Amino acid sequence: MGNVNEKVDAAAAGDVAKKAEEPKKLKPCCACPETKKVRDACIIENGEENCQHLIEAHKECMRKAGFNI
Repeated sequence: MGNVNEKVDAAAAGDVAKKAEEPKKLKPCCACPETKKVRDACIIENGEENCQHLIEAHKECMRKAGFNI
């Protein structure tokens, strides 16, 4: 059967190893700050209809970061 503490220690070690292997998940709000800043400034100054190229560039950056846009 083994010692309960040994089982707890083994489970904890497995959790630590799993967390170390997983990359930190990036939040959408923090992804692509360069394209986001330029896109937002353009929309405020010129309107959304005049900034489609920047909107598409930001979407492409988000896709490359792993987001389903």
